[in-house]
Amino acid sequence: MHDTVLYAETHRPQFHFTPARNWTNDPNGLVFYAGEYHLFFQHNPTSVRWGHMTWGHAISTDLVHWTQLPNAIEPDALGTIYSGSAVVDWRNTGGFQQGTEKALVALYTAAGAHADPPRRFTQCLAYSTDRGRTWTKYAGNPVVGHIRGSNRDPKVIWHEPSQRWIMALYLDGDQYALLRSADLRCWELLTEIAVPGVSECPDFFPLPVDGDPRRLLWVFWGASGGYRLGHFDGVTFVPTTEVLSAELGPNGYAAQTFSDIPAADGRRIQISWMRGGRYPAMPFNQQMSFPVVLTLRSGAAGPRLYRWPVQEIERLGAAEHGWADVALPPKAPLVPQTNAELFDIELVLAPQAAERVGLEIRGIRLEYDTAAQTLSFQERCVPVPLCAGRLHLRCLVDRTSLEVFANQGAQTMSYCFLPEASDHPLEAYAMGGTARLERFRVRELRSIWARD
Repeated sequence: MHDTVLYAETHRPQFHFTPARNWTNDPNGLVFYAGEYHLFFQHNPTSVRWGHMTWGHAISTDLVHWTQLPNAIEPDALGTIYSGSAVVDWRNTGGFQQGTEKALVALYTAAGAHADPPRRFTQCLAYSTDRGRTWTKYAGNPVVGHIRGSNRDPKVIWHEPSQRWIMALYLDGDQYALLRSADLRCWELLTEIAVPGVSECPDFFPLPVDGDPRRLLWVFWGASGGYRLGHFDGVTFVPTTEVLSAELGPNGYAAQTFSDIPAADGRRIQISWMRGGRYPAMPFNQQMSFPVVLTLRSGAAGPRLYRWPVQEIERLGAAEHGWADVALPPKAPLVPQTNAELFDIELVLAPQAAERVGLEIRGIRLEYDTAAQTLSFQERCVPVPLCAGRLHLRCLVDRTSLEVFANQGAQTMSYCFLPEASDHPLEAYAMGGTARLERFRVRELRSIWARD
C-alpha cells in the first residue's frame, strides 16, 4: 500500500527528480529557454512498469526544484514515443514560430514496433510555440525514414560554422550516424560512426580543453557512458581516441546534455537515468541523476571528461559538520552527530598505514582498498588511483542512491541501493592501520519537495 503523502513516501528520492507516479527512464529533450530548464523523460503514465512510452515533462528555474507538467508527446499511429532531444529554433529555420516566442522543436523516435499495425522505427518532429506548454506533431512526420535496425534516439544540435542542424542517431549494434538539415524537416545522411561496446542514446557536443576555446574537441557519447573524442568539420567526425568511460557505476545510463544553455553561463550540463533501482510499494518507479557539469581536462594520457555536481546544489544546504587533520585509527570510526538522510560529503583522506578506508552509508560500505587502489560499493569494484597519496571523494547521498565523484570528477560512479531497514549512522572508518582525514565535510541537504 502506498504512503499517503505524495513526495514524502519512504523510498522517494528527496533531491533527485522522480515523476509523481508511474514509470520513468531516459531523460529526453533537455533544453533551456526563457529562464526555464525543460526535462522531458520517458514515461509510462499508466503503470509503474515500462511500456506505453510517452514524453513526460518537468520544468525548473534552478536545476534543483522541479515542477511536473502534463505529458508533452503521446503515442500515435506511427508508434509509441521513444527517446530524443529538443532545441530552440532561434532563426525559425523550420518555419514553426508564431508570434514572438521562439519555437521549441523536439525530435523523437516513433517506435513503430509498438504501433497497430506494427511499423519500422522512424524519427519524428513536434514543436511548441508557447514555451513548451503544448506540443503539435509535424504533419509531415516522419522526418527521417527507417535506415536500419531499431534506429532511434535522435540528438540534435546547431552547428554554427556550417549553419546546419546536426543529428546524432543510433543505428544498430555499435553503429551510429550523423545527419544534417537546414530546416529540421529534411535530413541527409553524412556518415556512420562506430563506438564499440556502447549502445543507443547518443549525445554529440563540443568542449574546450582546459577551458581554452582554441582547443576544441567534440565528444560522441553513448548510453552506457562510453565516449570518443575527436574533431568535427560539419560533415565528418574524426575520432582521436578509442572508447573511454565516464560512468564507472552500474546504474548511470542514457545521459543527455542540455541544449541552448546561454553563452553567459557556458556550462555543459548533463542528467542521466539512474536505472535499476528498487522502490517497493511506491507509486513511482526509477529516478534521474543529480545534474552535473562536464569539462575536458588535460592529463598524461590526453584530455578526459570530468563530471561534477552543479553549483546549484548549494541551495539545498542545511546543517554542516566538518573536521580537518584528524587521525582515523582502526576500530574508532568518526561518526557525525546527525540523523539526516540526505548528504553532500567531501573527503580528502591519506590512507597511510590503513589497508582499507571508507564510509558506511545507510548500512552499506563504500570502501577503498589501498594496495589495489580500488573503490567498491555493493560488490561493484572500480579503479580509483590515489592522487599524491590521497583519496579525494565527493558523495551525494539520497534515500535510494549514491553518486560518487573521485579525484575532482575524473572517476564517477552512480549507484542505486535499497537501505537497510535498521537505522545506521554515517561513519568514516579505517581498517588494518591508522589513516588521516585531512578534510571531512558532511553537509546535510534539504528535500526539493519541501513545502513552505
